[in-house]
Amino acid sequence: MPQIDSQKKRVKTNNKAHKIIVSRKSATKTAIKKVLAAVEANDKEAAVAAYNVCSSKLDQAVAKGVFHKNYASRQKSRLQTAINNMNK
Repeated sequence: MPQIDSQKKRVKTNNKAHKIIVSRKSATKTAIKKVLAAVEANDKEAAVAAYNVCSSKLDQAVAKGVFHKNYASRQKSRLQTAINNMNK
């Protein structure tokens, strides 16, 4: 444990920031799973709606520095490809 007051405060703020990042990651990954579940169920309308929400969450996470922009781009591309290949 830190002995210096400023370091004690840094521990608190780091833990708070960590909880926020973990929460954003979890929400984004859940949104990705919802899109994949809709694709698996062959429900195009639900998949497109879930994709729109997921895309927004990915962009917000990139803006906040949670994910790298290439990760978000790759996930959006992967999900869009899955939606496009549903009827084939």
